[in-house]
Amino acid sequence: MSSRGPESADTAVLSSAPASGPGDRYRWVVLANTTAAVFMSGLDGSIVLIALPAIFRGIDLDPLAPGNVGFLLWMIMGYRLVQAVLVVPLGRLGDMFGRVRIYNLGFLVFTIASVLLSFDPFHGGGGAVWLIVWRMLQAIGGSILMANSAAILTDAFPSDQRGFALGLNQIAALAGMFIGLVAGGLLVLWDWRAVFWVNVPVGVFGTVWAYLRLRETAPRSDHRPRVDWWGNATFTVGLSALLVAITEGIHPYGHHSMGWTNPLVVWLLIGGTVALLAFVVIEFRAAEPMFAPKLFRIRAFTFGNLAGFGCRLAQGGLQFMLIIWLQGIWLPLHGYDYSDTPLWAGIYLLPMTAGFLVAGPLSGRLSDRIGSRGPATVGMLIFAASFVGLMLLPTDFPYWLFAVLIAANGIGVGVFSSPNTSAIMGSVPASQRGVASGMRATFQNTGTALSIGVFFSLMIAGLAHSLPHTMSTGLTAQGVPAPVADHAASLPPVSSLFASILGVNPIGTLLGPSGVLHTLPAANSATLTGREFFPSLISPSFHHGLVIVFGVSAAIGLLSALASALRGNASQADTTHDDR
Repeated sequence: MSSRGPESADTAVLSSAPASGPGDRYRWVVLANTTAAVFMSGLDGSIVLIALPAIFRGIDLDPLAPGNVGFLLWMIMGYRLVQAVLVVPLGRLGDMFGRVRIYNLGFLVFTIASVLLSFDPFHGGGGAVWLIVWRMLQAIGGSILMANSAAILTDAFPSDQRGFALGLNQIAALAGMFIGLVAGGLLVLWDWRAVFWVNVPVGVFGTVWAYLRLRETAPRSDHRPRVDWWGNATFTVGLSALLVAITEGIHPYGHHSMGWTNPLVVWLLIGGTVALLAFVVIEFRAAEPMFAPKLFRIRAFTFGNLAGFGCRLAQGGLQFMLIIWLQGIWLPLHGYDYSDTPLWAGIYLLPMTAGFLVAGPLSGRLSDRIGSRGPATVGMLIFAASFVGLMLLPTDFPYWLFAVLIAANGIGVGVFSSPNTSAIMGSVPASQRGVASGMRATFQNTGTALSIGVFFSLMIAGLAHSLPHTMSTGLTAQGVPAPVADHAASLPPVSSLFASILGVNPIGTLLGPSGVLHTLPAANSATLTGREFFPSLISPSFHHGLVIVFGVSAAIGLLSALASALRGNASQADTTHDDR
């Protein structure tokens, strides 16, 4: 691995954008267009989450009914899965056929998918399948935008401005994820289709703007590139199998609270692992590999991606845990109806978004002056410390303290992301920037998908151990017959967690099919379906799960800080490397 030059050279690069390259005006056009694109892509990764209750009502589907939980899981995870799998191949296509050309195609695909999503002609399961399929097409467009935007920016900006530009771009993508929570809650007050309509005018304008104003600035080569078909196939099949297995592993199987013993999940894990091992062998032997394994000889590239992967692994599932915490426990205890909790959860999470937006551009400017290693490492330390603080919070917390801690979490990620992205992209040869950007995005998106699976699995495992007895005892104390109480308590905890995400009273969902609520005295029925019964019932078990989840995240954050510190003093590409 190369590690040369002083700390001030941390963002040095074999630049294709010297002073005589793209003019200042063009640089800012590139920044504005690509930032709008990645913001829109990030927004769509989360805007559906808060809008899910309205979407399922709009297509007349109960996602918590037996057999329908899969629709809910794929609405949540499908977008992330596609992005994790496709960003590397699509980044490589940008290197081969022109980054701007492929990027423009991504804007077009994203916009077309948004139009199709807003005109769902079906109801029930058919309506859900329609949305899932076109969400995946939308994710393909978003993957193209994310895979090529950082490479286009790196081509356009000189090294002394690159940290700011890439930082702003990166923070826009992260901010979109959290602003989507509030935007989804507000837009569904008008119409559930509005969460898809909002992309159409932005997509049309962005597509036309990109086709008219963006141009290729990367060095041209007379070499005719070849597609690494076997590498693409094994990577796509392998990573898809693993991520599908993680998604299905959260799903209850038989009498088990999760699906990790499902033979399909087991075989997907085995098959995915074998395919990825084959991919590694193929890439080291390929003349023009898709994944460019020789980039891992560059120290800044390797440790920067390890740190980025760790950050997303620790943070990706946090959004879901905080939403469940707010919607299932804290907001009902503070007088909010369950149906109102999705919107208010997004609003109460805004301090995290503010942390991103403030810290990202400032950190990018700072890294342009002093280098990437220091700010990125400090950011991860702040990030890890915020999880320690969240571990110590009671389930019914004072909001000001919660706001400070999630703001610190956002600041930590913002301080880290800008210099880390700049160091990674500035460390590679100019001809490899598209695939490098795709590899960086793949590490991050895979970390997010794994994080969601790990967080949910840890939480469900903790609830499955202690919640059934607590729930059975609490229900019988309110007059629910023992057989009905035992049956409700034996249902997979994932139903209660997803009910909280959907803004539905979990007790009403669990007891509704039995009809027992109508046979109980009015006082008991009101207590069971009131705002305090379920939060009080689940709080001890949920808090135990939170401590485990946040403890794991804090440890991963510290390991990411260590990886960031080990990136070396320089991120300059080793000119002795060829572009294979």
